[in-house]
Amino acid sequence: MVKRKSGKRKIGAGDVASNRNAFYRYEMLERLECGIVLQGTEVKALRESGAQLKDSYASVRDGELWLQSVHIPPYGPAARENHDPDRDRKLLLHRGELDRLAGRAAERGLTLVPTRIYFSPSGRAKVEIALARGKDVYDKRQSIKERESKRDMERALREARR
Repeated sequence: MVKRKSGKRKIGAGDVASNRNAFYRYEMLERLECGIVLQGTEVKALRESGAQLKDSYASVRDGELWLQSVHIPPYGPAARENHDPDRDRKLLLHRGELDRLAGRAAERGLTLVPTRIYFSPSGRAKVEIALARGKDVYDKRQSIKERESKRDMERALREARR
């Protein structure tokens, strides 16, 4: 018998946090990997307990990309030298990528959504940002229908194998 770890399911192996709700609410047009500026206790808290990306977004301010509304819980052993859990965090991109992304995000109906936070093989924290367009109610219903039909097909195949 295989035991599952407690907690929420992640998108990929090695993910610290993932924004699964974003794939339901938005149509992802383009994805980009960014570095993130963190304090020491934030890195330890990410490794220990993860983060919440549910209602987070990225925006361009003063020529820099900022990650907003991401909750990284306080690191327990740090006590009074802890970080602010809901502070804005600066994202690191090359100037050309940032300018192109800012131009595309300025288009009507497009937004920058973080889809996951993970640690690269070199040990650095990375954020995957997606340029996304909000889905209509019809599109959401279509997504649900596709997901349910896929689930039904898998169930039928499993039953046929028995």
